[in-house]
Amino acid sequence: MKGKIKQVEIKQKPEKERQEHHVKEKIKPFKATIVGERIVSVDKEAKRLYDMSNFGEIAEDKVYYSLVESLYLLEKKKIKIYDCRKALNFDVLLKKASTLEPNFYTRFRVFRDMRNKGYIIKTALKFGADFRVYDRGIKPGQEHARWILYPVYEGSHLTWHEFAAKNRVAHSTRKRLLMGVVDDEGDVTYWEIRWMRP
Repeated sequence: MKGKIKQVEIKQKPEKERQEHHVKEKIKPFKATIVGERIVSVDKEAKRLYDMSNFGEIAEDKVYYSLVESLYLLEKKKIKIYDCRKALNFDVLLKKASTLEPNFYTRFRVFRDMRNKGYIIKTALKFGADFRVYDRGIKPGQEHARWILYPVYEGSHLTWHEFAAKNRVAHSTRKRLLMGVVDDEGDVTYWEIRWMRP
């Protein structure tokens, strides 16, 4: 089998669609609390945001957020995160998350870029990957994710074994493999890798 690597352009929604999407999402900033490596909210606005944009995971009448989702929502001023009684700002949460998760800033840049372009992006730990990405307009549960996404910094190195393992994960889950490469300026370029039969 031969492989194929292709640079793909992950396009942003047209301006009008983004504005309409933003108008629909008039969510009042809501309170959440940091608990270990997750952020938890019981606020009804958190549940509304989940219904509208699929942020977080609902369990036991609470909404749980990953650290990348939390930082994104904090940057967008949709959430107020507290550690005990102290409110966390963007820089404090970024520093805290970077100590808890390796490669956090690179992962956050890719997450933010995909979300800003209108894609729903969720963690993919059960698949052995960083993220799974759904086509625009598709919510988890409606259809399967289109891509397994690995964020990497442009200066990092992958061995052929690591690269092959990522391909195997995508192939075994019947998803396309997408690499989000973050450069020194924080810009993201996407490369899709597929198996091909000649």
